[in-house]
Amino acid sequence: MATAARSASSARQVKEWVYLWEGKDKKGKVMRGELRAGSETVVSVTMRRQGILVTKVKKKTFRSGKKISDKDISLFTRQLATMMKAGVPLLQSFDIVAKGHANPSVSKLVNDIRGDVETGTSLSQAFRKFPLYFDPLFCNLVGAGEQAGILEDLLERLAIYKEKTLAIKSKIKSAMFYPVSILAVAFIVTAVIMIWVVPAFKQVFSSFGADLPGPTLVVMGISDFMVANWYIIFPTIFAGLYLFFQSWKRSLKVQRFMDQLLLKAPIFGPVIRKATIARWTRTLATMFAAGVPLVESLDSVGGASGNAVYLDATKKIQSEVSTGTSLTTAMENANVFPNMVTQMVSIGEESGSLDQMLGKVADFYEAEVDDAVASLSSLMEPLIMVILGVLIGGLVIAMYLPIFKLGSVV
Repeated sequence: MATAARSASSARQVKEWVYLWEGKDKKGKVMRGELRAGSETVVSVTMRRQGILVTKVKKKTFRSGKKISDKDISLFTRQLATMMKAGVPLLQSFDIVAKGHANPSVSKLVNDIRGDVETGTSLSQAFRKFPLYFDPLFCNLVGAGEQAGILEDLLERLAIYKEKTLAIKSKIKSAMFYPVSILAVAFIVTAVIMIWVVPAFKQVFSSFGADLPGPTLVVMGISDFMVANWYIIFPTIFAGLYLFFQSWKRSLKVQRFMDQLLLKAPIFGPVIRKATIARWTRTLATMFAAGVPLVESLDSVGGASGNAVYLDATKKIQSEVSTGTSLTTAMENANVFPNMVTQMVSIGEESGSLDQMLGKVADFYEAEVDDAVASLSSLMEPLIMVILGVLIGGLVIAMYLPIFKLGSVV
């Protein structure tokens, strides 16, 4: 018995590959297809049992594709949910997604998951082997769906959650991309003027034989410094930005400091806070509607919010809820949620419809983010124009002041 069990477990651990095969059936008709198996011999034996004489077997190679993005995972979840809702078997759904996806990296990932499921691994455990793409929230919801027998419903909830979260992130990125890109262009233009244009004016001004205005001297002094040290200035700036973003990504202290700073920012702070609350409530609503206990749901909610301040607040809320405190009271004690949110949660707790109330809060704040991003874009355009006008216009005026002064003397 022990030997048989050991041999069965070792058989499951055999590495499988996707093979392309070509052969003929009993009528001599040429057949082609692909099969996941441990070796070419297994492919030939399997197809022979189906009445097909294999003539060619070739291991399928996956060309290296693009990096797997959140959008790819969201699309994969939506496709899987749609096909399972339509009654397509799970393994066949994986085959369809793998063959139809434009990114080879996603196709390889789907085939790897399919191979694990085919050998008897549960779908949630197969997803847990790829934590880079499937977070604990995703795996917990899939596991809850498998246990309750409502996997297709949970996958649809996950697809909606992923799509809404992705939409909020893209809106925040688009709102910040415009001003950042304009400021980057302004920095490049200013550097070009300082390094190449101002020295040309300096040669002209040296022949005037008169004292130069103060603003012109300041600009020329900055230009001389940049011309002499450009090979130190630019690498230092780029290295500093790289180290800053890396520390922001890896250091919890830096993350906490920057998240607090962003929430207090005068223009972007309210938008970031609304987006964070929308993600927080949407995640908790999805988990609670799936039947996951509240304390266990809060494990995934803090990380999904994407903000260290709300992560710390969620841990505090979870600690209080686990000792019998109501969710409303715990959220009020955290002091990071507006009154409207806590009031809606209180109504949800009293009426037994917490998931619905959290979903309504998420819908409200997602709409608020849409409106805020739209108004922010219209507000930033004149503000950026003023910044560019002061910066570039100030440089131009400073360099033309000596010419104006010379004209008035003549």
